[in-house]
Amino acid sequence: MPAPTSIGSPHSVKLTIGPYRIKPIPTGLFGLDGGAMFGTVPKVLWEKTNPADDHNRIEMEARALLLDGGPGKRILIDCGIGGDFVAKYGEKVGSKFSEMYSVSASSSVEKSLAAQGLTTKDINHVILTHLHFDHCGGATKFDGQTLVPTFENARYYVQRENYETAMKPNIREKASYYAPNFEPLKVAGVLQFLEGRTDNLLPGISVLTTNGHTHMQQVVKVTDGAQTLLYCGDLIPTSTHVRLAWVMGYDLEPLKLIEEKRELLTQAARENWTLFFEHDPYADAARVEEAKGDFAVKERLSLA
Repeated sequence: MPAPTSIGSPHSVKLTIGPYRIKPIPTGLFGLDGGAMFGTVPKVLWEKTNPADDHNRIEMEARALLLDGGPGKRILIDCGIGGDFVAKYGEKVGSKFSEMYSVSASSSVEKSLAAQGLTTKDINHVILTHLHFDHCGGATKFDGQTLVPTFENARYYVQRENYETAMKPNIREKASYYAPNFEPLKVAGVLQFLEGRTDNLLPGISVLTTNGHTHMQQVVKVTDGAQTLLYCGDLIPTSTHVRLAWVMGYDLEPLKLIEEKRELLTQAARENWTLFFEHDPYADAARVEEAKGDFAVKERLSLA
């Protein structure tokens, strides 16, 4: 679907931060209800930038991010929905999953890595913002008779408290957490639990925790002192969501999320951070500015 003319075309840039070449890794388009994605914002407003189909679904990207520091230093942030739905979730759930979410097979994490000359074996670290299916479904794959880690040589990082939430999800999030996406990581011994904010998890990379969307989501900050990129996850899922009150019906605590956005967007605007969007189908990233007590997109970016 072409981008609505109301948002304009993103500006293409190449971005390197410290030792890392920054590369978007699209893992596949899918669809979610537009009303759920924009909460109390009226459709007459959100459909200008995110038009809906006949089922009121808007197009979404599941965009991972590759931080390519060369051999032994390749880091992936999130990994999309993945595949093998029937094998993972069983016939009852899996057979309806792809249709319900209008999952496209036109791209995948494997295809996008191949476009960079890489395979799943080349990834050394995987940082998972949280364990909702559209962020970590690609973390495991069906290998013959069992589920195994997709990235054979990688260590995976997630907040311990988010894992505990995922294992015993509340009624609001039960349909978003699927144990086959993350339990095999624990069994394989490749899952490392983090305990809150972690500075310098890896060189130049820190994780900050937020609780408005789900319990202990981690957003990822990459900086070399001169440039900073924030992988927003579901704190700010698309460039349209930079406005403070534009939050999702999926968010557990909208008012808390608004304050979390305000704090990070204030710093992002003042220091000219690049915000990387996981779910925006029309732009990889953006830079923002303060606007009459709120925030607005200053420049949408396509990262080459």
